[in-house]
Amino acid sequence: MSQYKGTRILVIEDDPGLAELLVEELDAEGFRVTHAGSVETARELLPNVRPQLVISDLRLPGADGMSFIPELKALPDAPAILLITAFGTVNQAVAALKQGADDFLTKPLDIEHLLLTVTHLLNHRRLRAEVSRLKTSEDNDAWHGMLGKSRVMRLLFQQIQQVAQTEAPVLILGESGTGKELVAKAVHAESTRSKGPFLAVNCAGIPSELMESEFFGHAAGAFTGAQKARAGLLREAEGGTLLLDEIAEMPLELQAKLLRVLQENKMRPVGSDREHDVNVRILAATHRNLEQRVKEQAFREDLFFRLETLTIQVPALRERGDDRELLAQRFLAAQGEQTGRDIAFGPEAMDRIYQYPFPGNVRELQNAVERAVTFCEGDEIGLLDLPERMQVSADLPNAQPLTNGSTEGTQDTPLRPLSDVQRDYVQHVLREVGGNKRRAAEILGVTRRTLYRWIAEFD
Repeated sequence: MSQYKGTRILVIEDDPGLAELLVEELDAEGFRVTHAGSVETARELLPNVRPQLVISDLRLPGADGMSFIPELKALPDAPAILLITAFGTVNQAVAALKQGADDFLTKPLDIEHLLLTVTHLLNHRRLRAEVSRLKTSEDNDAWHGMLGKSRVMRLLFQQIQQVAQTEAPVLILGESGTGKELVAKAVHAESTRSKGPFLAVNCAGIPSELMESEFFGHAAGAFTGAQKARAGLLREAEGGTLLLDEIAEMPLELQAKLLRVLQENKMRPVGSDREHDVNVRILAATHRNLEQRVKEQAFREDLFFRLETLTIQVPALRERGDDRELLAQRFLAAQGEQTGRDIAFGPEAMDRIYQYPFPGNVRELQNAVERAVTFCEGDEIGLLDLPERMQVSADLPNAQPLTNGSTEGTQDTPLRPLSDVQRDYVQHVLREVGGNKRRAAEILGVTRRTLYRWIAEFD
């Protein structure tokens, strides 16, 4: 529960023994707990406490917990509400939920179940607040279309601002899906060329025989079919910026001509005997290892040295910490606006988003969220709504993804439901550590709240 350490909780309970137990257990988990013996006392404490969660007995002296719900929900930063009672019935539970309570527990309380519920409610409150913020206000964390608060992203933003002040070419490196084109656009937007054009071309998407004409243009009649002269990308980007994406795929002969552009700011169209001055800034991007390409003689060493003077390395998503959740919530909000659905991530799905390495980076995360919204039947995205490759954790031995029933290639190893494999392994770890849940969570690579939830689910 470390992510909620310091969270303010108001406990409204008139039973001294139960109140003491709740305060001690919640305090031991790192929460800031305030106790009130009645609704009247709680009402006086609200302005100073400003709780993020209220745990209230349903039956209290004077006003009861049920009548206090509308007042709590009307607060500007409304807390989550958990009601407890020794007189729990289905009708009372339904009535409390209709009034705005978030959950309902009955006495005698199971403390581990209570702590699990507290974490679940705080998680939902935080997710709802994030989705609401993304839907209703301009996101101050976004910078030139890039969203991130992590240290590596703050460093990236700083590097962009630094290189933008020069006219030198920039080499942008990063895995597929990290947002290299967004970085290039930010460099352009922050530069003195921001009012000029920004053009991007994928070198891997142009046939080699057409590439020279595409970049340098051609004179009329330069080759069969060239009835009119063409300026080419270098002249079309005059006064602005040209991004050469997938630069590693550019043919060697064209690399030599690009190097001359970078060194002399001059170019000659195909079939022309006249040179033209070039006033364009060149940015290059690739996910390939250019040093290795140089060793393989597939990339010119002199061009590599010219480009790599100013290099920006775009971080992979797995290096960006809490940015995963920030991005996932952004994509979920966008999908919610498109589909008209009010939907949130369940704790299991969010845990897996944190655990999964995302080899496809931000693009893969965006696709995964779109897929999850499509297949989610309720208002909460669960683990099974995520793509199959994300459903299986590499930490669980012999885990198998859900299948369509085919047993091909599994004659020696019968398929088992993922939940069975996960349950057995969790039980094995708990036995090995003598029931120490903190140690078990560390070994499993999950939070204690996730372990508590698994224990409850697996009974």
